[in-house]
Amino acid sequence: MADALGPLAAAYGVLMAISPLLQIRRMLHTHSSADVSVAYLVVIELGFFLWVAYGLALPNWALIIPNTVALSVGLATILIALRLRRPSEA
Repeated sequence: MADALGPLAAAYGVLMAISPLLQIRRMLHTHSSADVSVAYLVVIELGFFLWVAYGLALPNWALIIPNTVALSVGLATILIALRLRRPSEA
């Protein structure tokens, strides 16, 4: 059962990992990141980093792949949010 759940969980993890692209799309559409908490994103990114490190220590690709994707997309989300942040929103 675990052998079947690993790839399924990893595939769904990749889908979850790319979900911040929806937030990026909204920020780019509105040209604002006023409704985005960068602090929240940083906390989440730390978690993804730790899961990637844990996956590398095992090694477990079902942990490494989706969390690496999530870490990458999350970093892009933070960078775009900071770029679109107005001085009064900082």
